[in-house]
Amino acid sequence: MVTDVKELIEARSEPQRCEAALLSKVLVKSYGCQMNVYDATRMTDLLSREGYAETKIEEDADLVILNTCHIREKAAEKIYSELGKLAIAKRALNAQGRDMKIVVAGCVAQAEGEEVLKRQRAVDIVVGPQSYHRLPELLRQARDGARLADTDFAVEDKFRTLPAPNRAQIRARGVSAFVTVQEGCDKFCSFCVVPYTRGAEASRPVAEIIAETMRLVDAGVREITLIGQNVNAYLGPDGDGREASLAQLLDRLARIEGLARLRYTTSHPVDMAQELIDAHGANPKLMPYVHLPVQSGSDRILKAMNRKHGADAYLSIVERLRKARSDIALSSDFIVGFPGESDADFEATMALARAVGFASSFSFKYSPRPGTPAADRDDQIDETVKSERLAALQVLLDEQRQAYNAATVGREFDVLFEKAGRHEGQIGGKSPYMQAVHVEGQMELIGREARVKIIAAGSNSLGGRLMSEEAKA
Repeated sequence: MVTDVKELIEARSEPQRCEAALLSKVLVKSYGCQMNVYDATRMTDLLSREGYAETKIEEDADLVILNTCHIREKAAEKIYSELGKLAIAKRALNAQGRDMKIVVAGCVAQAEGEEVLKRQRAVDIVVGPQSYHRLPELLRQARDGARLADTDFAVEDKFRTLPAPNRAQIRARGVSAFVTVQEGCDKFCSFCVVPYTRGAEASRPVAEIIAETMRLVDAGVREITLIGQNVNAYLGPDGDGREASLAQLLDRLARIEGLARLRYTTSHPVDMAQELIDAHGANPKLMPYVHLPVQSGSDRILKAMNRKHGADAYLSIVERLRKARSDIALSSDFIVGFPGESDADFEATMALARAVGFASSFSFKYSPRPGTPAADRDDQIDETVKSERLAALQVLLDEQRQAYNAATVGREFDVLFEKAGRHEGQIGGKSPYMQAVHVEGQMELIGREARVKIIAAGSNSLGGRLMSEEAKA
């Protein structure tokens, strides 16, 4: 087994031959979380070694992959609707002598399995999120006429199987990148399908993560976001029988020369260890931003959700984070209208939001997920009540976001520039607090940090002025 970081980089960077010239094209449509965004890029990297070039145009695609998410309401039905449109496109291409293959990947694939093949005859392959590294072999079988479903939780480590992207692919994706460090969840929240579609919590070895990060940084990436379904539950092998926590992993990654920024998402309050909280004050590359879903402010509802924490415990984490880093920005997720939620329960959620003051947040109406305990409850909330509660919460959360952005006017901080702005002569980037920032500046600043003074706060972004043309490499 290769465990040395240098060996890992060299082993995964060896050129691999394609079976054919780059004549075929693949379109990956990704839905949902950052994990799916990351998985989509890895599928593209994998298939590039098999003779597929990436395209964004459906009509040009010889292979279309729907990388699906099962979190949102009626996710499966939306995918079947998309598949209906693709089936029409496939028949049209077949009439022209072209053989388009359709793959359904991700969490809907895992949850629905062979049912997808039964409901939509145009689908060639169904593959779960732990099996997509086997796509090349599945496609070879599909070219011989087979229709396949692979939703087993793979015994082998898919990350050791997947090829690394080349420098050109990395550069084309920009200066910020995701790195999956942990997958799966053991929490079994009563509203969530993740433990069933992604499996038990598993953490990647430290050496593999460092090697992947070093390759990205070497190709120009300056910001890494570590991702996982429950990222702060990370406990990865670190050689000689040792295990590293997320805080320890962040410390190791911060030593990589050329890496400017580190982030992580998404976390669970139960796994928010003091060591990780302290890292926000001790690790200068760890950005002052934490996304920490609370879901509800009612202890009664949190218990029904099987969240394993209460409102006071959450507020204690917030207090300790702000003690470690006084300027830290906080965001969260909320679910309103969970089965049995009373007016008093909802008011407890509003009270918690007022007590914290979030920089940004995501909020949704509860919707049943088949197979989860909450879906079988007989005290479901009326849709009108859900909508009213969600509207009230979103007004509050939007006021908090606007107030947070307005409070940055007059402040100075470093911005990592990522792309050209909407207007000529403008460039855009991210603040340490995950806000979009636009300034008048030269394109040469893209990929670098520069000091900016914030002069305006819009509804979705900040306007700034460069303090100098010098930038940090």
